[in-house]
Amino acid sequence: MTAAVEAPPRTFDRRLILPLVLGSILNPVNSSMLAVALVPIAITFHAVPAETAWLVSGLYLATATGQPVVGRLVDRYGARPLYLAGAAVVGIAGIIGTFAPSLWVLVAARVLLGFGTCAGYPAAMYLIRRSGVEKPGGLLTTLAVSAQTIVVVGPTLGGLLIGAAGWRALFAVNIPLAVLCLVLGAILLPRSDRPEAHARLDHLGIGLFAGTLTALMLFLMSPSIGHLWLLPLTIVLAAGFGWRELRYVDPFLDVRVFGGNAPLIATYVRTLLAQTVAYAFLYGFTQWLEAGRGLSAAHAGLILLPMSLVAIGVSALTGRRAEFRGKLLVGAVSQIAVAALMLILHGGSALWLLVLISLVCGLPQGLNSLANQNAVYFQADPDRMGASAGLLRTFAYLGAMVSSAATGAFFKHGADTAGLHDLAIFLLVVATLLLVVVLADRSLRRIGTPSDERP
Repeated sequence: MTAAVEAPPRTFDRRLILPLVLGSILNPVNSSMLAVALVPIAITFHAVPAETAWLVSGLYLATATGQPVVGRLVDRYGARPLYLAGAAVVGIAGIIGTFAPSLWVLVAARVLLGFGTCAGYPAAMYLIRRSGVEKPGGLLTTLAVSAQTIVVVGPTLGGLLIGAAGWRALFAVNIPLAVLCLVLGAILLPRSDRPEAHARLDHLGIGLFAGTLTALMLFLMSPSIGHLWLLPLTIVLAAGFGWRELRYVDPFLDVRVFGGNAPLIATYVRTLLAQTVAYAFLYGFTQWLEAGRGLSAAHAGLILLPMSLVAIGVSALTGRRAEFRGKLLVGAVSQIAVAALMLILHGGSALWLLVLISLVCGLPQGLNSLANQNAVYFQADPDRMGASAGLLRTFAYLGAMVSSAATGAFFKHGADTAGLHDLAIFLLVVATLLLVVVLADRSLRRIGTPSDERP
């Protein structure tokens, strides 16, 4: 009797790592660098904070809507065509932003950047999943570490670029990045990764989804009594979206899968809460450093450098560990500590205290996104990995929008110390809620283990 021969474990083509990482960081680099550019841009165009806020919100709106849509297209048509199209849009947006004659042209460039950067991350998750690699921890860590590195290094890099060449350099840098993505993607991304043909694309479902998110995020951008009509519109569009997806043969998002996958939904909720705190700190604390503490953009960026170093180190050291719950617990507690420390800041706070807050903030920056990203890899339907990964980014940017609304409300009269303290109280509540959600999710102990039953 001939013994059965075991198939060798599948491996991932490591030549793909560079283009996939490069594509994945296009979004966080454009999201984070702008944190130190809002004041210089406002001076250039004589704009008020309510107007420059659209530079942040425009990218968030485009990304939150576009990520799962592009992710679903990746699931259907493969990574290569969407990756290359996205890179081309990023290059065009970089050119428009570099030469923008007005604030609103600059906002349009940021919206284009949002749509263009939607393809990189879903394409990377899709290709890793389709490779069938048995132990994806190293690859997922590489994605998470690179994205987190860019998020936390972004303000420092942005400050240095502004100091050297002005704020337009933050847009110009997208041009060589896009060219590099196009070249590497054309050479290295596989042509044969297109899945089998499916039913007709769910255009109506995509439209209802985009309308739901747009209405919700427009309200979050400027919550007020005059905009309350956006909330019932959101509910109506969401109901229509659910009705459509339950009846379509090949829905854009299979809500039945999500309805029976409580751990995946919990991961999305954790992402929303964690990113609400992270982005509020990134933009709120940074604005206070400049307006409330009187630091320059370059110096504010340098204050955040310790956060960058801690986040990179923590992600690199813990990325291959299968532990999820412990990472998220440390991340939530660290965010509570950061918010508490922000309550004791004032206009003359010592630099060592600012650096300490930056150091502590590096822990959740390095742990939360890494753990939630890896959780989605194990929790999501393999056939919808692109859409599920894109939806993770959607919830991240919903958190960013909540943080933007909170920052706008608490800094209504400027980024002063009183507003920072109000923001800190809000972040204490959100971070505590995150801790409760982590403690309540017992499925975190089983993710990635042989007993874990994937949907």
